[in-house]
Amino acid sequence: MKVEIKQIDGIALAGKGDSGHWVTMDGPAEFQGYSAATRPMELFLMGLGGCTSMDVISILQKKRVKLDHYECHLEAERAAQHPHVFKWIKIKFIFYGKDIPKEACARAIELSEEIYCSASAMLKKTVDIKTEFEIRESRE
Repeated sequence: MKVEIKQIDGIALAGKGDSGHWVTMDGPAEFQGYSAATRPMELFLMGLGGCTSMDVISILQKKRVKLDHYECHLEAERAAQHPHVFKWIKIKFIFYGKDIPKEACARAIELSEEIYCSASAMLKKTVDIKTEFEIRESRE
């Protein structure tokens, strides 16, 4: 896997990986940024959410669990001192649909955490990651 990062202006950057898609990153004005794009650590957290979500959705599809909608909300706290690493991360999975089996959701999350999610496997060595889930009948 390879990624390239190019400077746009100041600390505004664009990154592209093997998939060929560009992602912009930026910082606040006090660091010569424009606050016009996602911060790198936000992308890092989104990467974790995307990685585990793809696992969970795929596992549930294989179990023939029909979802009307899905969301994953992540919250994290960073250390006050540099390098401002994540101290903890909370992941909340929200499944929408009718008659979604609780056990299937719990197992899909467990399989992602323990076997499939590369991002989680790397992060859990240094940060406390907690998960929870909720099943809702209709999208709110």
